[in-house]
Amino acid sequence: MRCVIVGGAEIKNYELIRKYFEPRDFFIYCDCGLRHEESLRARPDLVIGDFDSHERPDSFENVITLPRVKDDTDTIFAVKEAIRRGFDDVLMVGATGGRQDHNLGNIYALLMLSNANVNAVIVDDYSEMRIIRANETVAVRRGWKFFSLINIAGVARGITITGAKYNLNDAEITPEFQYGISNEVEDDCAEVSLREGSLLLVCVR
Repeated sequence: MRCVIVGGAEIKNYELIRKYFEPRDFFIYCDCGLRHEESLRARPDLVIGDFDSHERPDSFENVITLPRVKDDTDTIFAVKEAIRRGFDDVLMVGATGGRQDHNLGNIYALLMLSNANVNAVIVDDYSEMRIIRANETVAVRRGWKFFSLINIAGVARGITITGAKYNLNDAEITPEFQYGISNEVEDDCAEVSLREGSLLLVCVR
């Protein structure tokens, strides 16, 4: 089964987000992510939080109550719980939008999941985000308005892009110089691969 982690960031297009759900998904709601339950039409299998931003659901049995003074945000704790439970596929929604510190923390959680060999994607009203790892080839389908490659850790080398408006061959992107933003698919799909490091792939609607 796949784990869906629902955070408390704003969701405007619930219909779009619901299209990503699958019948056997395991839903973890994080604290005020519970405000999305009715609109997402997905009942929680587990609720996690310190409940500083939402009332604790006392009628629900599967709740992990966290202390308010802690190292992990509620969402990061949920990510670690998904890894601990052995999920190899994670979808995060309600994870980006609003506070930039939480946005960045949740985006970097994709690296944690990737390092644990978990396939993970963040979906919001505007984009999909995932990590591309070394020796992996990812197809970006036609239909996205833009796609961007952003280096969020170390140095990414041997980057190749084909089928796009701006192609690359054996290129390098460092965190200090992000020149892989706002590319476009020109063929039926573009393909992205790299030899070393990792990249954040952002596909924009």
